[in-house]
Amino acid sequence: MKKYLWGFIAGIILVLIGGYLFLVGGGMPVKTKGRPLPLERYFAKKALRHAIGDEENIKSPIEPNMSNLVLGAKIYLVQCAVCHGLPQSEPSAIAKGLFPKPPQLMPPHKGVTDDQVGETYWKVKNGIRLTGMPGFIDNLSENEMWQVSEFLFNADKLPTEALDVFKNGNKK
Repeated sequence: MKKYLWGFIAGIILVLIGGYLFLVGGGMPVKTKGRPLPLERYFAKKALRHAIGDEENIKSPIEPNMSNLVLGAKIYLVQCAVCHGLPQSEPSAIAKGLFPKPPQLMPPHKGVTDDQVGETYWKVKNGIRLTGMPGFIDNLSENEMWQVSEFLFNADKLPTEALDVFKNGNKK
């Protein structure tokens, strides 16, 4: 029995040493260009799903009315557009240089209109580690995070007034 225990411990130590050598030997890709490691996307998605959990089902405390959608568009323009794009536009140089590539959230792209608004709110509030997606909990109010989340949830059916924010910049 002791022989198996020592073999098991030795196996764990070898895996840890191998992982360490992989990292310090330059095996871990750190450039923004290149492909993800095998299973990297799988584990990242699993970890994100687990972290969000039931919070994706939280209902928005604000109405997706004209005022909130326009305010959400203004927040998006200032805080999000550089990475997540503008309607009918190519990704910015910043977006092209990030890894993983940030999803383009405005039409003609699918964006997050098929996600629960609570999931989008969670991502806006907390960010996503190692993706370039910051958490806005210290920079936006609770109401502003909900406004931009509602704006994104409704991005495929926005009223003209909300879309005009992009034409006029942040003047409106």
